[in-house]
Amino acid sequence: MNQRKTDTSVFSTLRFILVGTSHPGNVGAAARAIKTMGFSRLVLVKPRFGDVLKQEEAIAFASGAQDILENALIVETLEEALENCHFAAALSARLREFSPPIVTPRQFADKILTDEHVNCALVFGSERYGLSNEDVEQCHALISIPANPDYSSLNLAQAIQILAYECRMAILDKENLPTRDEHIGFHGEPASVDQINGMFAHLETALTTIGFLNPDNPKKLMPRLRRLFSRSSLETEEVNILRGIARQIEKQATGKK
Repeated sequence: MNQRKTDTSVFSTLRFILVGTSHPGNVGAAARAIKTMGFSRLVLVKPRFGDVLKQEEAIAFASGAQDILENALIVETLEEALENCHFAAALSARLREFSPPIVTPRQFADKILTDEHVNCALVFGSERYGLSNEDVEQCHALISIPANPDYSSLNLAQAIQILAYECRMAILDKENLPTRDEHIGFHGEPASVDQINGMFAHLETALTTIGFLNPDNPKKLMPRLRRLFSRSSLETEEVNILRGIARQIEKQATGKK
């Protein structure tokens, strides 16, 4: 299934920086999380394995996002990863005594859209130790995901997915772009008011024929049925199906063939 492609500067410039990543599978999973949300820039700072991008586990966990791995950049320091970056946010569940301003994922997503020409980055720490205080101090903001305080453990790919999703939704909202492909699924012709009114009249007759509706004491049955169907945006074919059901009810009730 081909998804609609969205191309904006933020999608192409936002960097996802992983510092000291240990497990190749996490790098692959990170690539997958990034690509599913439409982003493409992955930067690794001194990963445990120098050939991590080519390891089988990384490729397997990327699950079709090999292009993200192939174009990923490996550098020795966070300073290199943040080169020409105007705004960077560090991800950490551990608050620091002296840290940049704390923001939520949604606030970060809104922030990066204030100037589409600003290069932004998200910085994630290693699986075991997270980010050092020195790493955090190089960033302009500290993001703390508001998870369950009794169990706030997120793996690396999950944290990346949350941030990538929030950024994607903010971009789509700003650009007034659809959140899903409008061409997925069948969409029939909307039923007209006359067609719907005709269907309700036919349905009312059928329900009266089988004694489900008492015309002398109808109460609120038909208005409630109208309210029910009004929530479903009936299509012409659906109206025809309902009229066919009403027609069969009448035939069965009157013994006609």
